[in-house]
Amino acid sequence: MAQTPRPPRKKPAAPATPAGTGKKPAARAKAAPRTRRAKVMKADQAAAFLRALAAANPAPETELHFRDAYTLLVAVALSAQTTDVAVNKATATLFEEAATPAAMVALGVEGVARHIRRIGLWQGKARNVVALSQLLLDRHGGVVPEDRKALEALPGVGRKTANVVLNVAFGQETMAVDTHIFRLGNRTGIAPGKTTRQVEDGLVKRCPPDMLRDAHHWLILHGRYICKARMPECWRCPAVAHCNHTAKVLAPPGR
Repeated sequence: MAQTPRPPRKKPAAPATPAGTGKKPAARAKAAPRTRRAKVMKADQAAAFLRALAAANPAPETELHFRDAYTLLVAVALSAQTTDVAVNKATATLFEEAATPAAMVALGVEGVARHIRRIGLWQGKARNVVALSQLLLDRHGGVVPEDRKALEALPGVGRKTANVVLNVAFGQETMAVDTHIFRLGNRTGIAPGKTTRQVEDGLVKRCPPDMLRDAHHWLILHGRYICKARMPECWRCPAVAHCNHTAKVLAPPGR
């Protein structure tokens, strides 16, 4: 018995114009073109890139406000997924009330939370700050250790936080990679990587030893204010001549 042939498939009809609006349906937005991965910088190019940043900012410093190694540790722990400006507002009152591990433990989780409610993830951060303060008292006599393993054993302290404390408080040549430095490492080609650890290792390898300690600050400030996420301001970048970014923005929008 012969089969009845199927009718040809029809293309889906275009969405109807909404009644009474007189407007055509919105067109599908085009995806932004993907930027090609930057070519990896050679050691001499990376050094020239960093020297250009150094010339523009000879004495870079963290923008977090702190008094000593302990308050720096707390400030950095609070800064995850939050701006330094927001953390500084919170710690301005927090450190007036509790600037030592013992005082922080006495203040308690609810007391810490009262000061930091406006920053991201404040509930967990309040618990971590009190817990790490208690461990500093129990294990280290209330003193922040100068050892990475001991720092990373504290609640809420990961590799990035430990690197910042070791670098800023104790003068060690470490490289803390945050979202700004991770983006910059891949965009410029100074240290491409799929993970923050790969970017960190690449930067440590390519940074001249005498520049390594300050390189963290040069890069984070550069990523925060010039090599921005949505649109890098290449037209005012002091290191643009040494950068391998494949889509440089050499003039402000509208010019």
